[in-house]
Amino acid sequence: MAQQSERPKSTAAIEQRSIDHVPATERHGKPWHLFTLWFASNVQITGLVNGALAITVGLDLPWAIISILVGNLVGGLFMAYHSVQGPRLGIPQMIQSRAQFGFYGAILPVAIVVVMYFGFNVEGAVINGHAVASWLHLPYPAAVVLSNLATLVVAVAGYKLIHAVSKYLSVVSAVVFLALFIELGTHLPAHYHGTSVNAGTVLLATSIFASWQITWAPYVSDYSRYLPESTPAKTTFWWTYLGAAVGGSWVMVIGAFAAVIGANALGKDSIGFLAHQFPAISPLLVAALIIGGVPGSAQSPYGAFLTALSAVSPTGRIAAASRARTWFAVVFVAITTVLAVLAGSNILGLIENITLILLYLLIPWTAINLTDYYAVRRGHYDIESFFLKNGPYGRCNWGAVVIFVLSIAVEIPFINSTVYEGPLAKHMGGADISWIVGLLFAAIIYYLYCAHSRRPTAQEPKPLTTTPV
Repeated sequence: MAQQSERPKSTAAIEQRSIDHVPATERHGKPWHLFTLWFASNVQITGLVNGALAITVGLDLPWAIISILVGNLVGGLFMAYHSVQGPRLGIPQMIQSRAQFGFYGAILPVAIVVVMYFGFNVEGAVINGHAVASWLHLPYPAAVVLSNLATLVVAVAGYKLIHAVSKYLSVVSAVVFLALFIELGTHLPAHYHGTSVNAGTVLLATSIFASWQITWAPYVSDYSRYLPESTPAKTTFWWTYLGAAVGGSWVMVIGAFAAVIGANALGKDSIGFLAHQFPAISPLLVAALIIGGVPGSAQSPYGAFLTALSAVSPTGRIAAASRARTWFAVVFVAITTVLAVLAGSNILGLIENITLILLYLLIPWTAINLTDYYAVRRGHYDIESFFLKNGPYGRCNWGAVVIFVLSIAVEIPFINSTVYEGPLAKHMGGADISWIVGLLFAAIIYYLYCAHSRRPTAQEPKPLTTTPV
């Protein structure tokens, strides 16, 4: 049987659970809520700035749009497949890694994901901090602190408030970014020539946008795990995919428009640059853009708490989970505030480096997790075994750990970033296909390893009754 709690409080405004299993009596919500959550998380200022990278790496506008669409629509497939796991298993995303890596072996990908949460929160804090500083005429450090307070409040409240805020802010974001799409689209220069339009740059840009979607993967089932277990897998998949991949594509195209018009201004103060497109209502637009980023920003301390707890808590049952989440969120936001202040104003370079580095590290994890779920165990897990140190999933599956590390090593020659360019990427004119290589290598080798070792099951796998596509 799955773990049951003595304190079902599904009606509480502040979430009472942590990483423990959500029983049937506490399942609630509608699948379409996943659309508003992921639409709000993608259609916000950080997504727009990410889209500008297609222009800053040297593409012209048509190829920028193509790379944005391909990257988001392909990368979004992986994160949507992860979303299906939430209603089925009723536990957060990263604790599922215990089935593939073992109880202690899972600490390796968990540590990487916690670093990822810090990186994304720093990005948002830098962008919002500059906007608040300009808007309220505050020193930049004070503005970062102020902009992080809303993030803290939503993260402390947890699952329900994150979904509720997303529901309303998705409407606000849709209106704001539609206005920006029209305004920027009508002011595009008649001719804009990229400085580096070639296959290598197109693949590099596509990798950046695929990474935006794939790096959501460690978050995804955190926000679908309260849905009823009977929720059809197809429904979960498509609501998630439409919100993330389609919403992400749209906002990044707007970012490419903005970069064509004024890349330097966008890089220094992205929200200020956008607000100045509508001088009469610029203060209102600044406020909408800052508030619109709250759902995505709140997911970082919230998700980091769940992820970190899965590394230190065997059972997931902790006294006063909401209090523990509060203290963790306070410390997390304090650290990211300091890092954001130190990061300064190099927004575009910061985002490019963070997203690519995270892509290299997370691709092997997502390949192993999805291969295990869909091809090896076929959706069948013993929920109790996730919480047992000496259970059937073992303390450490060294095979999976080695495959994970080797997959990262295999990616290195194909990497192209401002920090490092691998020899094979250089040979291919700067093309970065490391994530494709890592994905295929990890998925194939892990599947063969499981087939050979017969390690995969606590019980024999049963086929999924529904499929996501």
